[in-house]
Amino acid sequence: MKNFNGKILFLDRSDINTDEIIPARYLTELTKAALKPYCLEDLNLNGFDPKKDIAGKNVIVTRANFGCGSSREHAPWVLEYNDINLVIAENFARIFRQNMFNCGMMAISLPAKEIDDIFATFAGTEATCETDLENHKFTISNGKVTKTYNFEVSPFDEALVRANGWVDYADSKY
Repeated sequence: MKNFNGKILFLDRSDINTDEIIPARYLTELTKAALKPYCLEDLNLNGFDPKKDIAGKNVIVTRANFGCGSSREHAPWVLEYNDINLVIAENFARIFRQNMFNCGMMAISLPAKEIDDIFATFAGTEATCETDLENHKFTISNGKVTKTYNFEVSPFDEALVRANGWVDYADSKY
C-alpha cells in the first residue's frame, strides 16, 4: 500500500485540469518516471512555482473539479512519481478519480465547508496530513492547530488502495 501521509501542497483553485497536471506535450514520454519533472508545469496559480513547491509534498488539498479535461492515466502517474498519492478536494472528474484508485492512490472528496475550513486553518503553513484508512479519517496539523476530518471511500475503492491498484487487485482475485 502506498503512503498517504506527509506535507500538504495547497492549490487554491477549482477546475485544475489534466493538461495542467501533466501537459499534453509530454505524453509521448516512454516511461512514467520520465513525466516526473513536468508535474503541474502549466498550472497558472498566483505564487505557485512547481519547481520549488512540489518537492517534499505528499498530499494535495485543492478545490472542486480536480482532474477535469482530457481523460488520461498520465495525470495520476505524474503525481505518483512525485510521491503525491492523496488528493483531497470537493470533488473530482469521474475518470480522473477512478484512475487514481486504479493506481492504488486516493482521490477523496470532502464537503466544500470542510475544504474551506482546511484552507482557512492550514494554507500558508507547514501543514501535514496523517491518514487513518482503517477509520476513514485525516488528521491535519501545523504544529499549532490539529483537526480531524472524516472521509468516505467505497469498499471497492478501498480494496484497490489496499491492493496497490487494479492490476494487483485483479491478480489476487482472478
